[in-house]
Amino acid sequence: MKRREFITLLGGAAASASIAWPLPLRAQQPARYRIGHLAIAAPTDTPPPPPANWDAFVQGLREAGYIEGRNIAFEHRSAHDQPELFPKLALELASLKVDVIFARGTWALAAAKSATQTIPIVGIDLEVDPVDAGLVASIARPGGNITGLFLDLSELSGKHLEILKEVIPGTSRVAVLGNPDINAAQLRELARVAQSLAVQTRAVELTNAADLSGALDTARSWRADALIVLSNPLSLAYRARIGELAAKAGLPTIYLYRAHVDAGGLVSYGPDLPDMFRRCGAYVGRILGGTKPADLPIERPARFELVVNLKIAKALGITIPETILVRADEVIE
Repeated sequence: MKRREFITLLGGAAASASIAWPLPLRAQQPARYRIGHLAIAAPTDTPPPPPANWDAFVQGLREAGYIEGRNIAFEHRSAHDQPELFPKLALELASLKVDVIFARGTWALAAAKSATQTIPIVGIDLEVDPVDAGLVASIARPGGNITGLFLDLSELSGKHLEILKEVIPGTSRVAVLGNPDINAAQLRELARVAQSLAVQTRAVELTNAADLSGALDTARSWRADALIVLSNPLSLAYRARIGELAAKAGLPTIYLYRAHVDAGGLVSYGPDLPDMFRRCGAYVGRILGGTKPADLPIERPARFELVVNLKIAKALGITIPETILVRADEVIE
């Protein structure tokens, strides 16, 4: 967006003088590539997204030879708790003609796709099937300007319900915090598994940060035995607040990502999110190196982990079964 103009006043003399420029002045040269970052929250925001995820993305770029301040710069655009801002923010990045856009989440990806058909987009999405959502032509050959890492494994939601039944065998009512617009597949899978386990489920909506208190109040008044938090950019950004509200309501809660457990949740089972972000960084690096997104197949998570927080279990008066503990990849004590 801003172009620095350098005016040569002394011709060859200035060119010779440039050889003796001090290092600090050389470091001010503009980065070769600009990466647009479109997310619900940026690393500098409050609350920030889980630092491990962004750090892993930067690591993936570094492994590909791209380092901030040396040959790349970031243009951050965050919607905070207002997903409706994504179309405007995506258009800003497109107008800047960044070299690639890293879009995090369904809302960000849809906005980026609408904003540009030419700028490469690397996305990480944890809720939808990219083909069904019309983002790409196929998993193996995306075909357009979008590629990246997608979860779209709705069966994990059913697995969460099974884990809750194992942790609390008497569970008969489970509230489900999610967004019907982006969690439709997960909600369908939960309804199917709930029927087989003789468990009632009730969806409580999370469409903006203001919904949190009301959603947890609804779950408590329904006399839920436990809570499932579905993947959602808002739930990840407000993970600490959700943990506090769930603890206040006395609700054992299971999540998809360990960042929730680190922030005070009980159990998580899902993909190693930092590993997914690192691979996204590697994809951005390949695109900056000349590979077209249309030629980079959509990838899915390669590693999954079960994490248990015994401190929260104790506070809730729950004894975690040994069958869960021996399977856990990490136990927080």
